[in-house]
Amino acid sequence: MKIISLVGARPNFMKIAPFIKAIDKYNSSEFRVQGSGLTINHILVHTGQHYDDRMSRAFFEALGIPDADINLGIGSGSHAEQVGNTMIAFEKVLKQEKPDWVVVVGDVNATLAGSVTAKKEHIKCAHIEAGLRSGDMKMPEEVNRLITDRLSDLLFTPDRISNENLHKEGVVESRIRFVGNIMIDTLEANREKAAQLKLNDIITDNLLFNRDFKTPEENNFAVLTLHRPSNVDHKDIFEPIVDFLMHEVGKDMPLIWPVHPRARKQLELFGLWEKLEKHENVIFLHPVGYHQMLRMNMGARLLLTDSGGLQEECTILGTPCLTLRWNTERPVTLREHGGASVLVGNNIERLRKEYNYTKHLDRNPVRPELWDGYTADRIVEELVKFGK
Repeated sequence: MKIISLVGARPNFMKIAPFIKAIDKYNSSEFRVQGSGLTINHILVHTGQHYDDRMSRAFFEALGIPDADINLGIGSGSHAEQVGNTMIAFEKVLKQEKPDWVVVVGDVNATLAGSVTAKKEHIKCAHIEAGLRSGDMKMPEEVNRLITDRLSDLLFTPDRISNENLHKEGVVESRIRFVGNIMIDTLEANREKAAQLKLNDIITDNLLFNRDFKTPEENNFAVLTLHRPSNVDHKDIFEPIVDFLMHEVGKDMPLIWPVHPRARKQLELFGLWEKLEKHENVIFLHPVGYHQMLRMNMGARLLLTDSGGLQEECTILGTPCLTLRWNTERPVTLREHGGASVLVGNNIERLRKEYNYTKHLDRNPVRPELWDGYTADRIVEELVKFGK
């Protein structure tokens, strides 16, 4: 059985790594003899969407992902450019390789492009991380999720809420497989390695400005990640967030901020960069690797983010999390569902209120159903059962 996996952005890499390892495990004679006897021929295709080595190659190396068999070299561009160019290039790959399955992950532009192209070529498609819904059609990712799930033959869901979403949309049960969260496979496989890293080394290796800093104490620092256009693209929204971070969070504890290229661009455009640069309690880093980010999450008192994956990691690690979004496609991570996160949007009063409450919380690790580190194995088993 030939499977082509398509990845395009950093969140995909953390989801594809355990899938590749599970295929290798299945292909070993000891494991495969328990299955159908099929050998899986796997081809990894990378769109090249993240062309910066810090945001792509470093993740491949850190997570033990083999070099892509095929790199489409798409690069950056608008949503339409990325989807269109990926479809054009990926179609040629499918015509040449003629796989039995195309596997797409997450909700990036590559996910949408891969599912559409596969169905145009009459090739079965499987979606890892299916059924997530934010209800916000202004999010490009929501459009990608909806279309990908509509087209895919197998829908691998991370939680029961995702199953319910698909049922409400009329998806037949035979297409749905509740397998758990593949991101947690990566977390569990790398937790020990991350724990061995020293916070001082992480900061020194990634420091944006050559200046002195005091290494924060364990459980007494905050970590921030921001990249979504809704938070960083408008000065009247971004500047109050920056002021809050400097004058309130930075007053209470050191704030470590790995700065996403989009956020940095906007900080410079809005004239906020110099003001932040001088703040002694804000530590600015280049985008960091997976293990480094995991280590900081493990040691932080709290995390502020607009990232979906970090909400999930905070739930498993128990790190109190403030999610700077008005909605989430991962409600299982919210406190109301037993998780570690609370939605604060970009309203400063709500952010302040939740921050002042959250900074006093203790860690409370929670493990949703099937978030056990074996999701990738279940996915491979289901693909083999389904067959060619």
